[in-house]
Amino acid sequence: MSTSSPTAYASTNQTVYTIRGIVFTALFAALFVASSWLKIPLGFTPVPITLQTLTIMLAGGLLGAFYGFWSIAVVILLTATGLPLFHGNGGISLLTGATGGYIWMYPFAALLVGLVSDKLFRSGSAFTKGKTVLLFFGLMVFGVALLYTTGIPWLSHVTKMSMSEAYVQGCYPFLFGDTVKAIVAAALIPILRPRLPKLRP
Repeated sequence: MSTSSPTAYASTNQTVYTIRGIVFTALFAALFVASSWLKIPLGFTPVPITLQTLTIMLAGGLLGAFYGFWSIAVVILLTATGLPLFHGNGGISLLTGATGGYIWMYPFAALLVGLVSDKLFRSGSAFTKGKTVLLFFGLMVFGVALLYTTGIPWLSHVTKMSMSEAYVQGCYPFLFGDTVKAIVAAALIPILRPRLPKLRP
């Protein structure tokens, strides 16, 4: 009859969680890259419509703060080295271009959305309508508004347009779509997160 020590069991258990975390981080990183290809240029602005914001919300909401952050950050870091991961483009010039202010904030948006999601799921109780409303509010604040706080000033700086013009080109046309994405994410996260394998003890 063989026995295993609690220390060995804990080490094996932690390894399982780590492997799961790496796998899901890679999967959501790939999803983030894929979502960058689904873009709609508007013509009057250098900021296109994409599904990246939705992917960021789902990464943070489903994976939690730690793995949500790294699933997005690893793509940004690899893009900075020159890999064409953003709709076939890469390099520092992309991160310092007109949309750079949004891109820098992507990992932190996933991190903060993840913190909200982790907090709401931590109690283990049923995910009520009240929690769904709080999740939606968190998605709007950290998955939408936060991106504008750096995206719009940087757009204004790079293009030499006024802040009011930057709002017209980098905020107002996207508010409705971003709100819809937040609604979709708030509906999916409570359904999907409990069905995902646990990524942390």
